[in-house]
Amino acid sequence: MSDTAHPIREIHTDGPFAGAEGWWAEHELPARIVYWGIHAACLLVFVVGVSPGLLLLLAATFFVRMFGITGGYHRYFAHKSYKTGRVFQFLLAALASSATQKGPLWWAGHHRGHHKYADQPGKDVHSPADGFYYAHQGWIFDRRWDKTPTAQIREFSRYPELVWLNRWYPVPPALLALALFLIGGLPALVWGFVVSTVLLWHTTYAINSICHIWGRRVYDTPDTSRNNWLFGLLALGEGWHNNHHFYCASVRQGFRWWEIDVTYYVLKGLEKLGLVWDLREPPAHVVNSGARRDLAKAA
Repeated sequence: MSDTAHPIREIHTDGPFAGAEGWWAEHELPARIVYWGIHAACLLVFVVGVSPGLLLLLAATFFVRMFGITGGYHRYFAHKSYKTGRVFQFLLAALASSATQKGPLWWAGHHRGHHKYADQPGKDVHSPADGFYYAHQGWIFDRRWDKTPTAQIREFSRYPELVWLNRWYPVPPALLALALFLIGGLPALVWGFVVSTVLLWHTTYAINSICHIWGRRVYDTPDTSRNNWLFGLLALGEGWHNNHHFYCASVRQGFRWWEIDVTYYVLKGLEKLGLVWDLREPPAHVVNSGARRDLAKAA
């Protein structure tokens, strides 16, 4: 992703690319109403019922959008653990944005701050030192983190299409919700968007909360990160959180063969298709140091 291959412009001071913030960054109440309203709307499952087809739709919209978060927002935008072209970069950002976790610059910028100040209360955006609820979801209501930290993510803040998406992040999830309703009516909307989105939120949040409390510590990191096999599965590899905090530049978070990392497997498939390249693997000494500690514990 070089400037010569993909000419870019600085953020405009007026017009549609006026900055990284949208109207909603200044208005707390509408966002809270939408957030808790989507939670409450899960009760509609008792109205629309359930079927195998709706459960398949739930799984599809959950795992595809989860990949947008894990493979897009996290491993690409936050950590640059692989490279891609400008068009696919935008598609990844749009897919991740459909998960209703704000825009790419906001998400990745704050995540970089999390690694810089991991577990430090008042500095880490979701430090477990501030309590389980705060680390899980309380932090998203803290007005200190409303704005996009563009200084943390300057290289992507220069792309006007990403700035636009960051400002208009409600557009992809709204389009997804509308499409589901038009195709499958209220049942598809409830299971494919409402329930799926709530599960996405709390599975993502669990990496920040549960994976700093419960699990195994393979590496002696200065934070409380832990490997949790359950969220390694549910969050497509993100649950190998202690591995990640020890060597966050790696595109692979399941360092050992038995640490299932679906995000990594998908990215390897995309590499074969030529859509991504230069995947950054963990060095052998990093993987082996964790293996040696496991052996020492077993002994």
